[in-house]
Amino acid sequence: MARAYIALGSNLRDPAQEVRQAMAELATLPGTRLVRPSSLYRTAPVGYDNQPDFINAVAEIETSLEPIALLHAILGLENQHGRERPFPNAPRVLDLDLLLYDEVTMNSAELTLPHPRMHQRGFVLLPLAEIAPELHIAGQGKVADLAAQCGDQGVALWQEDNA
Repeated sequence: MARAYIALGSNLRDPAQEVRQAMAELATLPGTRLVRPSSLYRTAPVGYDNQPDFINAVAEIETSLEPIALLHAILGLENQHGRERPFPNAPRVLDLDLLLYDEVTMNSAELTLPHPRMHQRGFVLLPLAEIAPELHIAGQGKVADLAAQCGDQGVALWQEDNA
């Protein structure tokens, strides 16, 4: 079984519910088990500001799926939730990104591992640091150290009563 980390995000419909539902659905993928979910985080939009805040999280899973098969499976979950891609950084019902897959490094037309921008994104690093602070991102450093540098990115622990 491989250990993988998946980022989840949503800012349409009921974003917290979309992320929670997708988190549960990860465990239903063939040969896959949800090991540890992070808390939910509220995040200011990046790239295209004229949209609602996001709810983000990260999931640690164990899977027998190979990286490309796992990518296709999570893209299938996005499609089941009604994901559309009208333009870069557009609002979305569900966004799932494969961040890390064991110690695999790859760069293909379809998939780059580790995720090429994860080390710069507080909305990935803060939830990842919650569940795997000692994890090392190849070529970048320890997750906890990288997350400590993201305090000014508009990411905060989400509380149910903040909805």
